[in-house]
Amino acid sequence: MLVAIGTSTAVSRSLGENDYSRIKRIIPNAIVVLLSMSIFFIFTILIFREDVLMKLGSSETIFPYAKTYISIILFGVVFQGLGVLMSYILTSFGEAKVILVSTSIGAVFNIIIDYLLVIVFNFGIGGAAVATVLSQIVAFIYALIKFLQIKKQMNLKLNMELDKSIYKGIILTGFSTFIIEISDAVVAVFLNKILVEMGGDNAIVALGLITRVSMFLFITIIGISSAMQPIAAYNYGARRYDRVKKIIKFSVKSVTISSIILWALMMIFTKQIIGVFVNDAEIINYTAKAFRIVVSMLPSIGIYYIAIYYYQAMGMAKLSLLLSIFRQIIIFIPVVYIMVYGFGFGVVWAWVSYPISDIISLGISLIYIRYYQVEDIEEEVVKERRVVTA
Repeated sequence: MLVAIGTSTAVSRSLGENDYSRIKRIIPNAIVVLLSMSIFFIFTILIFREDVLMKLGSSETIFPYAKTYISIILFGVVFQGLGVLMSYILTSFGEAKVILVSTSIGAVFNIIIDYLLVIVFNFGIGGAAVATVLSQIVAFIYALIKFLQIKKQMNLKLNMELDKSIYKGIILTGFSTFIIEISDAVVAVFLNKILVEMGGDNAIVALGLITRVSMFLFITIIGISSAMQPIAAYNYGARRYDRVKKIIKFSVKSVTISSIILWALMMIFTKQIIGVFVNDAEIINYTAKAFRIVVSMLPSIGIYYIAIYYYQAMGMAKLSLLLSIFRQIIIFIPVVYIMVYGFGFGVVWAWVSYPISDIISLGISLIYIRYYQVEDIEEEVVKERRVVTA
């Protein structure tokens, strides 16, 4: 995601500028960066997989299965990464359906092969891993075919020369997306520690359920925000600032309306939705109360995520990165710590910390969007590009 988002933003801006010579250099640089990172992590995890698994909480019973699974699944990382990268590049060229189709093909293929290898041929956990790798290869082949078709249609002859300013720009622009994804894991580890001490098993189960259910809201918010990004980047590159403003306004309106509708349904049918995952009445009641507190202000963060992807689209990597760590790392963790340990308010205030963080994040994102108008951004972007080049 780091490389794919950074690349799609750079390609979209270059398309808007009609700078096809730069696109010919962006794509090979992105592929090299992705392959380098993937290969590094594959071999690192293979070498230290036993230590990694144990530190992630694997028990002696689970360990043999986890080791078998991870030893196979790592071979699909390169195919998955390249498939995602090519899909995002194609989205920049206006082929938005490729991500949906390639993901759907991979998912359906995975289900079918899973059934054959695990149920029919009884290959167990190894069969499940092989099925996933094969599905990633199939999804990659589809994305590759589409990519080669577009490459031929546009007569793109890729320049394989590495360019430091390009690959650093890709990494810096995409880094905020990486932070958004990784910050959820950081918060989960921190919150689990508090909930174990203060709330016991019910609180831990509740957190897992809340995360699953609220993910439907997050998928909607991030989906609209990330879909806005390449369109905004293209028009920014074409210097059509009036259209950029319209895109932002439309995206804010869309993300607010859709998230409020989903939020209202979840608030009304909270117990029924949680009951899909568990059938323990005590856990359902406890989780429902906590869930309503946690998501009480969640529709407001749509604007916050629009702001993050907006600044990514403009090439303002530093500001986008700052916003991406703001809600979870800068605000949420200190608020939880102060409420629970500083004031000793108890586990319920761990849940209250979510809406507090959401309100603060909304306020900051509104300030930044109003302060940095699209016409004023170019000077800041030029400064950042000079720093990257240096």
